[in-house]
Amino acid sequence: MWHVHGSWTTSFVRGAHEYLLPVLPEGGPWGGGRCGRNWPDNAREVPAESLRDTDVDLVVLQRPDELALAARWLGRRPGQDVPAVYVEHNTPRGDAPTTRHPIADRADITLAHVTAFNELMWDAGSAPTVVIDHGIPDPGYRYRGELDSAAVVVNEPVRRGRVTGTDLLPRFADAIGLDVFGMGCDGLAERTAGARCPVRVRGDLPTDLLHTEMARRRCYLHPIRWTSLGLSLIEAMHLGMPVVGLATTEAVEAVPPDAGVLSTSVDRLVAALRDLANQPGWARQLGKHARETALARYGLARFLSDWDRLIEQAIGN
Repeated sequence: MWHVHGSWTTSFVRGAHEYLLPVLPEGGPWGGGRCGRNWPDNAREVPAESLRDTDVDLVVLQRPDELALAARWLGRRPGQDVPAVYVEHNTPRGDAPTTRHPIADRADITLAHVTAFNELMWDAGSAPTVVIDHGIPDPGYRYRGELDSAAVVVNEPVRRGRVTGTDLLPRFADAIGLDVFGMGCDGLAERTAGARCPVRVRGDLPTDLLHTEMARRRCYLHPIRWTSLGLSLIEAMHLGMPVVGLATTEAVEAVPPDAGVLSTSVDRLVAALRDLANQPGWARQLGKHARETALARYGLARFLSDWDRLIEQAIGN
């Protein structure tokens, strides 16, 4: 498998298997190995030129180009000569309801979706599909909420624009200050100038520090229009943060009414942010329910157990 989705892989490699990550001298998207991540020793880097002579039980695919690349490096075709599953992390782009998946109609590779919404929207034809919800290591209850602002975690908000709801941030900042964490936030301050409350770019922080800083904010804001389900939302719920967000994609399944406020009405969400700013006790109550929900549905043990079952099925054990 390749290191494609850092947060998802951080959970995946905590299982009881040996995970082989290809390495090229130049690194890059096809040969970065562990990319310096603090993962268990069973997530092992393997030189790409050694893969042909390496015993492999299963190929975990995550990008369309990996089908041909794995066949070339292994000397074995995924799904035909060696078992394979394909993990789909993303919602379809373009004409979403009719978008065909790259492995549509392939009977020899199971398509594993990370949300039920993804499975609903992708056209996989006759390919077998399964949904394995996200699961993360519990960062612990850290909520303090003493800062009268909302935490937003998003990468490249300027480039991605309406997809990540960047255009909505000034409207949300009418109610409460926003602290935006993530990579590629250059230019965001200019995009949000003129908002009544400040929109502050906090940058890309190490995970543990990010969690601590998120939990100091009054609530977590999820302004993203079109995403599978941001893991930062699940992390915020684990931390004990109340959620305010757009009622789009999988968010409506992840956040129950007693854990936050979801709506397609921006005005209603602005009102909710204002209420949370003025009612810290209500915010704490919602956050505790958010944590209970996250632990019950998005725990690491359940995630790994679901994957163990799919791996055993894929390799025929």
